[in-house]
Amino acid sequence: MGLPDMRTTLAVGLGWPQRIESGVAGLDLLAQGRLDFEAPDTDAFPCLALAWQAMQAGGTAPAVLNAANEEAVSAFLQGRIGFLTIPELVDNALSTLPTQAADTLEVLLSADQRARQLTLNAIDAA
Repeated sequence: MGLPDMRTTLAVGLGWPQRIESGVAGLDLLAQGRLDFEAPDTDAFPCLALAWQAMQAGGTAPAVLNAANEEAVSAFLQGRIGFLTIPELVDNALSTLPTQAADTLEVLLSADQRARQLTLNAIDAA
């Protein structure tokens, strides 16, 4: 558990399997007072349900989800689509592209490219 700061995630990703300094202070649970946990609301956060779906499917599905999400978020930030279109585009990519075993880097890169192109085509058609 730690503070919500992407520097921690990046440090873990870049340093693995070693630990590198992220520059983020440690979490002080006494200062936090208490922690509250609630069930995730997948109606409010549909991309969370899609991420679980991709995780369960395995293979190339997580790469497809990531690629479609990156293109959809980029289009949103450019003002080309609305925020609520993001999960629609991600769902379309996951539903359209068949999941394959992620046996090689080439298979993953191909799935990534196909998902990006499918998503960009859907954005352009909107």
